[in-house]
Amino acid sequence: MESPLKISFQGGDTSDALRQMIVEHVDTLEQLHGRLTACHVVIRVPDKHHRTSGLYSANIHMTLPGGIDINVDHTPQADDRFSNPQFAVNDAFRRAKRLIKERVDKQRGEVKKLHERIDRTLDRPPEA
Repeated sequence: MESPLKISFQGGDTSDALRQMIVEHVDTLEQLHGRLTACHVVIRVPDKHHRTSGLYSANIHMTLPGGIDINVDHTPQADDRFSNPQFAVNDAFRRAKRLIKERVDKQRGEVKKLHERIDRTLDRPPEA
């Protein structure tokens, strides 16, 4: 990666285990695409004092060569699985991987195209 990976924790203490998980995910994404120009990951930790929402969220902003920006900013909505920080991180990177793959496919011209409509003769009565 051209610039260092930035990892920020908002609303709570940092976690070495989550930090290591994020580094491994970024390494996997670099193997998938080749290289990343920049990557900033923000983990929002639920507030322990005002437990209005005990859900974690992970936002990712990546820049690929050529100035292509990838943003994953999914905010969980009443999904209890996001009370686990590892799940939130894995979900965000799963989305990032899908977005990168879509961008790379589009750059290569490998976008699915609709086929022309085929005239079907099954519903027509036989010609006499």
